[in-house]
Amino acid sequence: MVRPVSAALLLAVLPAAAGAADLTAKLHWYGQSAFRIDGPPVVYIDPFKLPDGLPKADIILVTHDHFDHCSPADVAKIRTARTVVIGPAEVAVKLRAPVETITPGQVRDVQGVTVKAVPAYNVDKPYHPRKDGKVGYVVTVGGVTYYHAGDTDLIPEMAGLAPDVALLPVGGTYTMTADEAARAARSIKPKVAVPMHYGSVVGSDADGGRFAKLLEGSGISVVVMQRE
Repeated sequence: MVRPVSAALLLAVLPAAAGAADLTAKLHWYGQSAFRIDGPPVVYIDPFKLPDGLPKADIILVTHDHFDHCSPADVAKIRTARTVVIGPAEVAVKLRAPVETITPGQVRDVQGVTVKAVPAYNVDKPYHPRKDGKVGYVVTVGGVTYYHAGDTDLIPEMAGLAPDVALLPVGGTYTMTADEAARAARSIKPKVAVPMHYGSVVGSDADGGRFAKLLEGSGISVVVMQRE
């Protein structure tokens, strides 16, 4: 279960609040863009600075090769001989281990889970060029569809994705700001939005709160998670 979220952190509990708790009940955040989804199967996305003693991964999804998303040490910590790792070709080069490569628009069926890669790129900054083929993911685990946006700006390909849960970067500098992410959420139309990619390398905890505040009245529930 997700650790209890304090009133100070859960700033936008909109009409679907009970549903938001259900939809995020199997979601764990480890800071930055690192998440675990408890299935089965157990899915990690962009594992980084993971604590010891976590469940081993059935599937690991990596969005791109930057150090705070593609960490060989963290992948090794949760990987077994049966773990399937998926990511762009640049991830395979960095991990130097078996990776099922994927490009935007491609779909993989793994252990009963459909994994779709979607574009993730910058439109007004140089850090994540579209030509690199960095990705986000849409994945359904345990009947819940999650969209992990990766490192991205607000881009047209987000419109109407309509997942149950959208995990969106809000820290600015390399990705969307909280304001841009709130606009992205309105375009994506998830049931629940969860801010990420702040309070570590860039951004502060205030960015998560601002994101939640900006979506008040939108019909989108916002859950600002505590790091585990």
